This record gives sequence, C-alpha cells and structure tokens, in this order.
Amino acid sequence: MNFEDALKKLEALVAKMEAGGLSLDEMIKLYEEGGRLVKTCQQELKSVEQRIEKVTKAGTVEELKA
Repeated sequence: MNFEDALKKLEALVAKMEAGGLSLDEMIKLYEEGGRLVKTCQQELKSVEQRIEKVTKAGTVEELKA
C-alpha cells in the first residue's frame, strides 16, 4: 500500500471514529488498524526522506544515475 492510499484510509477511519456510535470493541479494532496505517505512512515517509537525502548529497538527479 502506498502512502496516499494509507493516508486516505487513515482519514476515513478517523472520521468514522469521530462520528461516534461505535461500540468499544469496534473502536479498539479501528484504533489498531489506525496504528498499522500510521506505521505504513511513517515507513513510506522515511523511504522518501532517504531518497531525498541521496539526491541532495549527489547534487543532482543526473549525478545519481551515473
């Protein structure tokens, strides 16, 4: 799952939780799923950060390809 998909699912999950009307068990399941989605987003962001660092250190994208 990519960052954008995980973020959309997380936003929908939060909206559902904020709307209320869920049982405690449902809230806990959604919270657990949210935790997994947050972890996915964090991993994707870290990967992008590492790629940006490589490009920055190389100076240009062209130097990176060489």
